[in-house]
Amino acid sequence: MPAEHIDPTPTPSRAERRRTRRPPRPWRAVLLAVLVVAALAFGGVHWAGNRGATASSETRPSSAVGDRVDARGGVVHALSLGPVATWDPQRMASRSDMAFAGRVFARTLTAYAPSTDPEGQARLVGDLATDIGTPSKDLRTWTFTLRDDVTWQDGSPVTCEDVAYGISRTFATTAIKGGPSDALAVLAVPRNADGSSIYVGPYTKGAAAAAGQKAFDQAVACEGQKLTFTLSTPVGDFNEMVTQPAFGPVKASVDRAAKGTYDIFSSGPYMLRGTWEPGRGGTFVRNPHWKPASDPVRKAYPDEIRYQEGLASQTVAQQIMADNDSGRTSVSLGSVPPAIQQHITAVQSLEERSVNPRTGVVDYLVPNTRSAVFKDPLVRRALAAATNRDAYVTAIGGATAADPTLSLLPAALPASHGDDPVGAGTRGDPAKAKALLAEAGVRTPVAFTVAYRSDPTSDKAIAALVASWRRAGFAPTTRPITDSYFSTISDPKSAAGIDLFWSNWAPAWASASTILPPLFDSSINLTAAGPGRDYGYFADPAINTLMAKAAAVVDRDERAKAWGEVDRQLLAQGAYIGLAERRALFIAGSGIRNLSANAVLGGVVEFADIAVAP
Repeated sequence: MPAEHIDPTPTPSRAERRRTRRPPRPWRAVLLAVLVVAALAFGGVHWAGNRGATASSETRPSSAVGDRVDARGGVVHALSLGPVATWDPQRMASRSDMAFAGRVFARTLTAYAPSTDPEGQARLVGDLATDIGTPSKDLRTWTFTLRDDVTWQDGSPVTCEDVAYGISRTFATTAIKGGPSDALAVLAVPRNADGSSIYVGPYTKGAAAAAGQKAFDQAVACEGQKLTFTLSTPVGDFNEMVTQPAFGPVKASVDRAAKGTYDIFSSGPYMLRGTWEPGRGGTFVRNPHWKPASDPVRKAYPDEIRYQEGLASQTVAQQIMADNDSGRTSVSLGSVPPAIQQHITAVQSLEERSVNPRTGVVDYLVPNTRSAVFKDPLVRRALAAATNRDAYVTAIGGATAADPTLSLLPAALPASHGDDPVGAGTRGDPAKAKALLAEAGVRTPVAFTVAYRSDPTSDKAIAALVASWRRAGFAPTTRPITDSYFSTISDPKSAAGIDLFWSNWAPAWASASTILPPLFDSSINLTAAGPGRDYGYFADPAINTLMAKAAAVVDRDERAKAWGEVDRQLLAQGAYIGLAERRALFIAGSGIRNLSANAVLGGVVEFADIAVAP
């Protein structure tokens, strides 16, 4: 999930994360290893949990601004730096691209309902499906019934077979590359001895391919409009996993496989006029066969959405701020540059047409539990107590850039909580840190080496942390890394001698199952080859068991509580130190109405009900 418009030190892409993964393992390992986040990891809500922001951040418009209208007509100009890598539903990895596609042309089985209430943005609804699905008691079977009145842009019906075909493309890994591989991880399709699937997608022919196709058809079975998934493991939030376009339909007769990078065949309210021009963009016009009654998610107020990419973020911001010509009906898809953000928030007329959502991208630190320094949980807790998250946020741009946080769980997630196991708050408490070091019986100052991905902003942010650590009895040495950061810190040889690692992460959907297991489940990460994404080699069989139990809880609210408890226990052991949840700032012209941002989708502009002033 490249954080292209949020984080100056962006989160690694899905492809980069795959390169650091271990070879195929049993189903549970594969399932959890692929629950990664691409996406710019997207959050701007004010839940009861994760309260660490300053008072000023709580008063900024983070969800919706301006008048709400239901006016149809007009043109919205969506301006972006880009580039869009693909519009193929099974190949999209950027969260911002998936969010745009999902509101404009790519419908999915379920979706997160648009809402101007931050606490309502995690509400799951049926989209192509009539409801949010029905699981079996053991959570190994999920059934969805498709709506009868959904059509493609040519007027033909969207069928169960179209959904199954779309999902089947994920298995064609030589042609369909770069997107989420969750379907390979969770569907009950047998594997070869090397862990690869016996099914290789819909493009290969022959006896072996036929056997693989039969196995897939048993795992993804259609009976009329009834679609039944058989999973290799219990998955409590499978109905949230299928909010991703990768689980969406593709019409086989128009599929061009690897050649269809920018092909769009719409099942939503808009269709692409002509072709997409990489580096320039394209125009989305109304799909004449879309039926509002068939769509509980999208209002589709504008007549056109003109998507233009290749524009520098500063140019976009200045054009929209000027509010001339097309700027009046334009909206930025990339975050306004930090240098301009303070001006926007200081001028009322500009602030009234801007939103400043949390994105879900969380920066955090990971103590190396195998180092002599941080073997003791008390020392790890002391470092957490010494960490001044407020100073870190100030260094990366202030209140419009991020909120200080204690937890890896973004505020938009139902599992988010406000607990502070160390009791030092976001400013840090040097006295508490010193007391913990004394309890641990270590000699001070405690020397350690911290690695981080270096750039001018990050250099300042780490320097702010170093200052707070020194006041609490630590003696840190920094190790800035400029190239191949995540590959470096996941390589045992390259990471030798590092005691603390900077990292960041974001959820793939609104569940902690896409955060905590991929980062801290030692059963799927730690091998002879290295730590995977568990850079600190954290290993606790009891917590692994808790994570497995949480994933298998049927009730969504109870499952969120279970994940919250897992996170509390990780924090209590000093498994990681939360730093900040990133924010984005988007601005629109004075002619844009219903301007809002969706935290669950990654803190992106909400296109489900955006409108133009009549």
